[in-house]
Formats: sequence, C-alpha cells, structure tokens
Amino acid sequence: MTYQETLDFLYSQLPMFQRDGKSAFKKDLSNTIALCNFLGNPEKKFKSIHVAGTNGKGSSSHMLSAILQAAGYKVGLYTSPHLKSFTERVRINGQEISETDVVAFTEKVKPAIEEIHPSFFELTVAMAFDHFAEQEVDIAVIEVGLGGRLDSTNIINPEACLITNIGLDHMDMLGNTLRMISKEKAGIIKEGTPVIISQKQIETTPVFTEVALEKKAPLFFAEHHLSWKGNALLKNNENYISDLEIGVKGNYQKHNVLGVLMLIDQLYKKGAFSISKEAIKKGLKDVVALSGLKGRWQLLQQNPLVITDVGHNEDGWRFVLEQLQEQEFDKLYMVLGVVQEKDLPSMISKLPKDAYYFFCKPNVPRGLSAEVLTEEAQKLGLKGECIPDINTAINVAKQRATAKDLVFIGGSTFVVAEINEL
Repeated sequence: MTYQETLDFLYSQLPMFQRDGKSAFKKDLSNTIALCNFLGNPEKKFKSIHVAGTNGKGSSSHMLSAILQAAGYKVGLYTSPHLKSFTERVRINGQEISETDVVAFTEKVKPAIEEIHPSFFELTVAMAFDHFAEQEVDIAVIEVGLGGRLDSTNIINPEACLITNIGLDHMDMLGNTLRMISKEKAGIIKEGTPVIISQKQIETTPVFTEVALEKKAPLFFAEHHLSWKGNALLKNNENYISDLEIGVKGNYQKHNVLGVLMLIDQLYKKGAFSISKEAIKKGLKDVVALSGLKGRWQLLQQNPLVITDVGHNEDGWRFVLEQLQEQEFDKLYMVLGVVQEKDLPSMISKLPKDAYYFFCKPNVPRGLSAEVLTEEAQKLGLKGECIPDINTAINVAKQRATAKDLVFIGGSTFVVAEINEL
C-alpha cells in the first residue's frame, strides 16, 4: 500500500473517536494488550513518562520532551489528536514518524487487525510503542488520549506520572463531576510510582490523595514545592531558576511548568537522568522548535493580530478568555466552531458579548452545524454570522479587521486543525 492508501485504510476500517464519538472508545485495555503481545510487548522496552489531565497535558508533554531533548536524550513523544498530519502523533526528538514507517507498521500488524479489530486510537498507540522500542529511545513521553484508567496508553509502567488541570469535558464517558473525572485520570497512578499534580483543586485533591495512598505512590502537589516570582522559579521558597522564558505563550502555561519541573526533579532524584538547569531553560524557551508544538496561543499574523488556541472546554475557555483580556485591540473578531457534545449554553454564556462572531463547523462528523451554533449563540446575545467553512470565515474576519483589531480562532481542536496558515 502507498502511504495515502494506508491512511485511507486506517481511517475507513477502524472505529475512530473523531468520527464516531464514544462508540469508538473501548472500555477495557484488552485490544491494546493483544496488539502489543502480537508485537512482542514493545511497551516494556523503553522508559516512559505518563501524562494525563483535561487541560494542559499536551503542552506539558511537549515541554517534558523538549527539556529531555535539551539534556541530550533521545526522546519519544506520543500525543493526540494530530492537527495537520497523522505523523505528528509519533515523534522522536521532534521528528515525526516517517510515512514509510507508518506503511510498514500497518502491513506488519494487518493479521492482528483482522483478528483483534482494534480502534484507530488503539492501533496508533501500538504504532508509537513499536516505533519507540525499535528506535531505542532513552525515554518516551506518553500523553493519555481520553481519561486515564481505560485509556489505551495505560499499559505502560512509567518512571513517573503527571496529572494536569482537571475540568469538565467528555462527561458522557468520564462522569459529570470533577471528582468522577479525576477518579478516571487517577487510573494512571501505578504502584510505587511518583505522581505529580500540576494544579491543586479542591474537588480533586482527595481523590488523588486516596489513590496514591492505595498504590503507595509518592504524591507531589507541584505548588507545594515550586512557585513563581516574576520570571524566576522558587523551590521551597528559595531561588531555583532565574529568567525563565516559556516559548509557548499563554499565562496558563505557568501552571503546567510547575508540574513539568516537579516531574523533572523526580527523574533527577531517581538518578537515571542528568538534567541541568541550562537544559530546563533551553527546553522551555525552545519548546516549539524542539518538540513541534502547535495550536497553543499561537500567533499566526500581526496587524491585525490573528491568534489561535485549542482550548475547547470550560476551563480551557476560561484560560483563553483571561488571555484575551490582557491583549490590546480595538475590536475582537472570533471565528468559532464546536463539536456536538459540548454544553453550548454554558460555553456561550462565558464568551465576550462585545465581540463579533463568525460561526463555522469543524469538518468532522462530530462537528456541530454552523447554523445550529449561530442560532443558539444569537439566542444568548452574541452577534455574528454563519460562515460554515473555517478558512472562508477566517479570510472574511481578516478582511473586516483593521490593523489594530484581533482575530481569534478556536472552539475546538478540529477548528484549529483546519487553519491553512497553521
């Protein structure tokens, strides 16, 4: 098969969350275990870090990868979903898996696909593990896809686990309270393995404390040990690292950095990895170039400012709106699209009423109709118009905007994925 034929096969033959929603989510790990057994258990052949959370897990995973790369290690990185190319999901030192390797892997596992009938996500996890094992990475950063306890990535035995901010998202699958959702995320905590919590939250703290005690896992709330003083970081209230520059923008990233550096501290204390302060500074500053991170408060254009962010749930939107309030502009234009399962009234009620909106639809089956989004938004007082195609909406917004205005594009990862300039 050619690469395109391989992708067509993967997309058309396998259940896929982006296309099919929760019906593609298998509530046990049996398929992933069977696939990895077929491959000779590659997940046992490299060291790993496991990263879960509602918001911030992608950024944190890229930061971890960048810091470890800056320290001189060969680092695998598995993230999802991809924005532009399928190969973004599997990287080593920022380099995406080759199309040739994707084809070769798919051909190799075809007998297992026919027998096991895995989901798209289960197969991509197995592909990542197989690639990292074959390439003999020093360590791999593995981002959870959905939840934690039943996520396909949860067959690894990591050096340490990181859990970022917990918010209300995918409630139809993970539960409708922060406590229920955090219980699913806490499913990645392993026996005796350090677990770091990036952001302490009243509702989730008891859950993480209870599970860590059960598993005899050392538990660290990052903010108990690390804190910011301007652009400097304090450790136990003493100077730790000065003049830190975070290459991915957004004030909310400061929460993520605390968790990332607490995990790096645990790796260092284990004695298996030597990570200098210089490597930490370089990794954080050059995170985009080193890891290939996209879509996190990403500046696409000046005059007018055009910014995009993948934030797509209640907490994600709160972070985005806080950041927008700090920007200087005359008028705000927002290109907005969402997927069907979102709580529209809750989301829309938080959006700025003085902005002008272009309502569109992500080009995935789960994308909410632009007409429905327009109707619901206008009922709740937002002003704007319906332009279903995302890039058409962006072009119209840029034409309307003056040099001193701001155009924001978001609402869904799948909106960001379609931006031509990304």
